[in-house]
Amino acid sequence: MNDEVMTRFLDRWHAMIDARDLPALPELLAADVEFRSPFAFTPYRGRPAVAALLQTVIQVFRDFHYHRQFVAGDSVALEFSAFVGDLSLKGIDLIRLDADGRIVDFEVMIRPANALMALGEEMGRRLAAQGIKP
Repeated sequence: MNDEVMTRFLDRWHAMIDARDLPALPELLAADVEFRSPFAFTPYRGRPAVAALLQTVIQVFRDFHYHRQFVAGDSVALEFSAFVGDLSLKGIDLIRLDADGRIVDFEVMIRPANALMALGEEMGRRLAAQGIKP
């Protein structure tokens, strides 16, 4: 992957997240994308499921901001902070792209445990309301 593909992806990703408007999200995902949640042992697979998860979590987070990014070849680590209710959290999005600049692998790590549990409860409630197995 060349640097231009990663730069173009990151520009689109940050603009979309900053606007908290995710209609362009599915086109940034590969058809066979895998999402590794900090709650579930089994990854979520496929564009529709992963898009629904990411579109839901951005609604749950309050004051979501990326702080740092680390790029290595086809992968990027994005450090973030946010609130879930009154609990603050920090996390890292680990994203790997294909040659076309689409996400093929997305893994999230979050701390501390109490904020992670609050996020899990709220995500479970919202995903169940959408008919998605949390």
